[in-house]
Amino acid sequence: MRIKKLSATLIVLLLCAGVSGCGRKTDEPDKDAVQETSENAISQEEKETVSEEDFIMEEPVSEPSEISAETYEIQEESEKMTMIIGDTEVPVTWEDNASVTELSALAKEGLKISMSMYGGFEQVGSIGQSITRNDKQTTTSAGDIVLYSGNQLVVFYGSNSWAYTRLGRIDLSQDELTKLLSNGDVTITLKID
Repeated sequence: MRIKKLSATLIVLLLCAGVSGCGRKTDEPDKDAVQETSENAISQEEKETVSEEDFIMEEPVSEPSEISAETYEIQEESEKMTMIIGDTEVPVTWEDNASVTELSALAKEGLKISMSMYGGFEQVGSIGQSITRNDKQTTTSAGDIVLYSGNQLVVFYGSNSWAYTRLGRIDLSQDELTKLLSNGDVTITLKID
């Protein structure tokens, strides 16, 4: 009980010293006055019973923001969007933009897209609705995944130049992509793991 009274007294004195010097014109507290006041506030009996052990602090607890950040990273990793071409799951590095975020929301239910070959260098298919787009003139290469006209998914196994919104990139060689995408229409499935 004495420790609590002592702690409360010290806190009040320290707050008083730090807030405009308790009527003083300087921002710096008078250290001698604070020490003298705090010593006067502690009775002789309290001085004798308070030991160094009474002031040992417990280990600091992790801040909630750190815990939240770790939890967020785990959730983010566990909610990664996966692309499957036909029956083959392919490794994809997704862009960090609003279009991919909206596409991921659609993929939570499992999004199947019927793709069609076009131009001998790409597969294109409707995602069923328009999502955010930020088209920029782009020269694509094999593996690029882009959004065309806000509602078409395009996957390249060759190259083209047009205004697209970048979505990601399939991490396979051009030969591997050509085998997967150049032999007729395919179905692409997007899902969240």
